[in-house]
Amino acid sequence: MTKLPTPVLPAPPPNPELPLQPVPSTSPPQQQQQQASAKHYKGFVAGVFSGIAKLAVGHPFDTIKVRLQTSSSTRFSGPLACLTSTIRNEGIFGLYKGATPPLVGWMFMDSIMLGSLTFYRRLISANFFASYHPPNDPFLPPSVIPLPTYAHGLAGILSGCTVSFVAAPVEHIKARLQIQYSSSKSDRLYTGPIDALRKIYKYHGIRGIYHGLGATLIFRGCFFFWWGSYDVFSRWMRNNTSWSAPVINFWAGGLSAQVFWVMSYPSDVVKQRIMTDPLGGGLGDGERRFRRWREAARAVYKENGPKGYWRGFLPCFLRAFPANAMALVAFEGVMRALPE
Repeated sequence: MTKLPTPVLPAPPPNPELPLQPVPSTSPPQQQQQQASAKHYKGFVAGVFSGIAKLAVGHPFDTIKVRLQTSSSTRFSGPLACLTSTIRNEGIFGLYKGATPPLVGWMFMDSIMLGSLTFYRRLISANFFASYHPPNDPFLPPSVIPLPTYAHGLAGILSGCTVSFVAAPVEHIKARLQIQYSSSKSDRLYTGPIDALRKIYKYHGIRGIYHGLGATLIFRGCFFFWWGSYDVFSRWMRNNTSWSAPVINFWAGGLSAQVFWVMSYPSDVVKQRIMTDPLGGGLGDGERRFRRWREAARAVYKENGPKGYWRGFLPCFLRAFPANAMALVAFEGVMRALPE
C-alpha cells in the first residue's frame, strides 16, 4: 500500500487583534548617542598626542621668543644673539627652561582645545548646517565635519575661550620661569614650576595664579584665523593635489598656524608683558606696573613704537610651522586611527 505524503498546511494569517512582539534591539536614539559620545572622546584623546608633538619641536623657539618679548634691545640684539647667549651661559637645556608646565600643560591644553573644537564643530553643524555640503569639495573625507569656513572659525573662537581657563595659569608659570636668566638655582626666585605655583598662591591666591586670563582670552580669540584658514588650505589641497591625508594635514597645519601668528602676535606680546609683570606684595619680585591690558599695550608702544609689537616674531614664526604641522599630523592621524 502506497503511503501518501503529508500535506504541508500554510501558516495561519496573523491575527490583527494581537500586537506584534518587537525584536529587542538598540534604539536608534541610544545608538546615535553612543556614536556621538565616541566621536567626542576621540578629539580629546588625539589632542594629547598633539600636545606632546608640539612641545618637543617648539619649546626652544618659544623660550627665545619669550626672552625677546620681555627684555630690552640692549640685552639681546636679535634671535641669534639670544640663542647663542642662552646656550653659552645655560647650556642646551637652557632652551627647555620652563618645559615641565607645558609638557603637562600642552597635553592637557591640546586635549581640551582640539576636543572642544571637535565638539563645537559638531554642535554648530547639528544646529545650523545639518544639510550643508561644501561647494567644489568632492573629496571631502568622512572624518571632516562639513561646515563653511567662517563656521570653522567660530568653532575656533569657542575652543580658544574654553582652553584659556587651562592655558592661562600654565603659560603664566612658564613665562615667569623662562625669564629667570641665572644659571644657578640659588639665585632664582623660583626653583621650579611647583615652587612658583606655591609662592604665587601663598601671596596672591587663585587670582595670582590666573594673572593674565583676560589677555589670554583676547589672544586665543584669534583662533578664528587659525581654524578658518586651516579649512581653506585643506580644501584647496584636497581638490588640487594628489597628496595623502597626513601630507595635507602637515602643510595645512603649518601654514594655518603661520596665518594665526601673523594675526595674533601683537596681542601675544601684550599678554607676555602682563604675565611677566611683577606681582608685588610679599612675593618680593618688584612693583606691579600694569593693572589693565591697555596699560601694557601702551608700554610696549612707548618703549619701541609699532615694531615693539613684533619683537621676537621671527623665532615664533619659524616655530609655528614645524611645531603645529607635526601637532596637526599627530592629531588627525590619531583621529583616523581611533575606532568610531
